[in-house]
Amino acid sequence: MKKLLIGLTLAISTAGFVHAADPAAGEEKAATCASCHGDDGISSVGQWPNLAGQHASYLEKQMLDIRDGRREVPEMVGIIDDMSDEDLRDIAAFYAEQSANVGQAKEELAVRGRDLYRAGDIAKGIPACTACHMPNGKGNSPAAFPAVSGQHTTYTINQLNDFRSGERDNDPSAMMRTIAEKMSDSEIEAVAEYMFGLHGTNR
Repeated sequence: MKKLLIGLTLAISTAGFVHAADPAAGEEKAATCASCHGDDGISSVGQWPNLAGQHASYLEKQMLDIRDGRREVPEMVGIIDDMSDEDLRDIAAFYAEQSANVGQAKEELAVRGRDLYRAGDIAKGIPACTACHMPNGKGNSPAAFPAVSGQHTTYTINQLNDFRSGERDNDPSAMMRTIAEKMSDSEIEAVAEYMFGLHGTNR
């Protein structure tokens, strides 16, 4: 009876245990990701996102959403389908430890995007991007709001367009869809360019 109680106690105490992320293991598991996202998480192609320095909480959520069908990314089909939660957590931890990309924005276009990023547009009901992504673009890890500093302009434009059209809909409470649908093509381009040139730290 005593052994049974001890066993039950151990089972209860470990039921909520979550594997601590292992960046070293994540580096090995991320080998298949390198062809698109680069060995260090910085993609050489604008349509693929930079993952280096991104918050592990955000990366893990996105990979879980893609694997479980809550976010459609055709290019990712079959790549992480058979990965466990632990695998994805490790991969996210690996990329989070890498040095983030530092972009050089086109000044004239970035200046137009700066005001919208910092202050939003009250008349159009567009909130400032800084509210979630911070003034230096480092994002918010506890809330799983992504870092945007240094992200490829092409990728950011594509994602905002997908939010605007509703093609991407894995944003909590439709926050990004509500914002993007109020933005014009030129505003999306300008904000994406400004974010590319932000030099915020993700640490």
